Amino acid sequence: MDVTRNLVNNDFKDILLNRHSYRKFKSDVKISREEISEMLEEAITSPSACNLQSWHFVVCDDEKGKEKARSIMMPFNYPQTDSCSALIFVLGDTQSHLKYRDVWNKACEDGRITEQERDKIFNTFLPLYEKADRTFLEKDATIDASMAAMQLMLVARAHGYEANAMSGYYFDKVVPALGLDADRYIPITSIAIGKPDGEFTKSVRYDVGDVSTFL
Repeated sequence: MDVTRNLVNNDFKDILLNRHSYRKFKSDVKISREEISEMLEEAITSPSACNLQSWHFVVCDDEKGKEKARSIMMPFNYPQTDSCSALIFVLGDTQSHLKYRDVWNKACEDGRITEQERDKIFNTFLPLYEKADRTFLEKDATIDASMAAMQLMLVARAHGYEANAMSGYYFDKVVPALGLDADRYIPITSIAIGKPDGEFTKSVRYDVGDVSTFL
């Protein structure tokens, strides 16, 4: 798959600095599942701790999916949910380490790393996760999935769309409503994607001096 063929904007400055949160989208705009898959493929080039890739995505892009998404959304997020072309739930995978061996065995088989390098990974990083408690695994998955979510929003702009990140949903209902294992997955955010209809939400940023410290 050529994951760049649907890019319509390759101006990083514009993609980054002109990203805004729109609360309403043109409801007649459809995004093919092929293009959504392309955007996800681009998004998951995001870095992750120890290359665990602790993320999972659930795409709601038809009437049935939107109804399910709406059932767990708080009312103030109905406009985005109802009008967007696709609503993507980003979840953290707390059990991604269970398939960790498969990832590195394949890398070894493909000749990208040596057996010695693979075994070093198995003997250092892997035990950290196999012995970790739930809190550690949730924090790790939250970091990984959050980075992928931000990258997905920028990717959406590169494809000519706008995106709005939302966490205004009933957290305890998200994973069961999406038909996933609540012991494994945790909700991170949801992202509405589409062509904007109307003005974006204007916001004011703090001065960088107020939010940073140099040591």
